[in-house]
Amino acid sequence: MICRFTSEAKDKPMGAGILITTYSMITHGQRRSWEAEQTMKWLQAQEWGVVVLDEVHTIPAKMFRRVLTIVHSHAKLGLTATLLREDDKIADLNFLIGPKLYEANWLELQANGYIARVQCAEVWCPMMPEFYREYLVQKINKKMLLYVMNPSKFRACQFLVRYHERRGDKTIVFSDNVFALRHYAVKMNKPYIYGPTSQNERIQILQNFKFNPKVNTIFVSKVADTSFDLPEANVLIQISSHGGSRRQEAQRLGRILRAKKGALAEEYNAFFYTLVSQDTLEMAYSRKRQRFLVNQGYSYKVITELKGMDQEPDMFYGTREEQGMLLQQVLAASETDCEEEREGAVGGPGGTARR
Repeated sequence: MICRFTSEAKDKPMGAGILITTYSMITHGQRRSWEAEQTMKWLQAQEWGVVVLDEVHTIPAKMFRRVLTIVHSHAKLGLTATLLREDDKIADLNFLIGPKLYEANWLELQANGYIARVQCAEVWCPMMPEFYREYLVQKINKKMLLYVMNPSKFRACQFLVRYHERRGDKTIVFSDNVFALRHYAVKMNKPYIYGPTSQNERIQILQNFKFNPKVNTIFVSKVADTSFDLPEANVLIQISSHGGSRRQEAQRLGRILRAKKGALAEEYNAFFYTLVSQDTLEMAYSRKRQRFLVNQGYSYKVITELKGMDQEPDMFYGTREEQGMLLQQVLAASETDCEEEREGAVGGPGGTARR
């Protein structure tokens, strides 16, 4: 018998041999409902045979490592596609869980058809002169917004979205900065999902992306780094990311790694683009982010010019007047607009549910 213990589903645990739950449910430190409290007492009274820890790279965090003292088990097994942390705590897994037993080689999985054949590309976008002048004198948060909202980057994104839509591809565009996310999506008339997006709206957007042939592009914030299952997607475009996080880079690549049906004659059947504003901090961040995937055997193709973009009709921000108006919007943006989406703002199913 299987028992679920989440913010949405709390099955009666008596007689269950398997419990499925989340780290947050186990480590929740505030007041619980009576039903949840009874389940926790039952869980702690058991001597489990094995505890399977998904996304085990999160376990070294101060809060999540409490799971190991709350749940008593004879054996522990950790699973992750990205054995990475940006702090020095990844080594803690050796004594918290145990030694690494197996690591798959990504290129071998690709060669055997278990995951997609991905072309990784870094697209260099020149900073417009007016934007670069402001970039040189602004504080760090405004600098970040300036290189994300760079008109050259917007046009590169718009061109790639159109190019892949004409091919019939399914494209996800990622932006950690919500100001940029909304601006890009609204300007291109595409649906977008971020922390405050309601669960019903998320489901509607994702269902349309999966099954509606007219909806081939969606814009998402970091909420989609780990929680979304979109096997139909075969193109990913990053316009903004979390500094030099190698783990986020690998997680995002994973959004399009599902094995693709058909397209056997093509050398690549998935495409991963990172749009980078030249001569900015973003270039250094991008290099650091790529290290894990390069160590896995992937290589990044540098694109300095997107062929055909100059001939593409009806592109936005092609005139100095349009670029000047965009610059004024960026300079008028608040400090909050300049920041990346905070983890606490990330909603989702049961995000505010009583545990």
